[in-house]
Amino acid sequence: MDATPDTGKIVTFLWFGTDAGEARDFYCETFGGKKGGTTYYPDGGPMPAGTVMTAEFTLWGMPFVALNGGSGAPGMSPSMAVSFTVNCDSQAEIDRYWERLAEGGRPIQCGWITDRWGYAWQIVPAKMAEWMSKPALAAKLMQAFMPMVKLDYETLRRIAEAP
Repeated sequence: MDATPDTGKIVTFLWFGTDAGEARDFYCETFGGKKGGTTYYPDGGPMPAGTVMTAEFTLWGMPFVALNGGSGAPGMSPSMAVSFTVNCDSQAEIDRYWERLAEGGRPIQCGWITDRWGYAWQIVPAKMAEWMSKPALAAKLMQAFMPMVKLDYETLRRIAEAP
């Protein structure tokens, strides 16, 4: 993959067992992304010849590559230490992304959910970072959202906009 202005210099690689193409399609459908190129394993590779090796895509201008690296490779599982934040402008938007990622995924709490491949997502109001930068407000918001699983946009907005 060339580091062109269209793809950027930093590209996120996501490791999959054998679902790279399916994952790319899922993420592009979910977030309105753009599919890129696909490469295939040659003869003599670690996967059968013709198997998808990489599947490129962009989400909101950010480049990703899904890699089929095989399952069971030590240390190659997704971790909650890295997550993707989706900033939403309404409860409908939160609901849409949440429900889609929940397909085979696992809701956690505080707006966090892991998708069917184990990647962590934070589905939050777009103004969350701004709200949390105000210490007194951050304490009130934290008290409200800590028990939530999927975030309630209107509840958090009312707290943030209260006098």
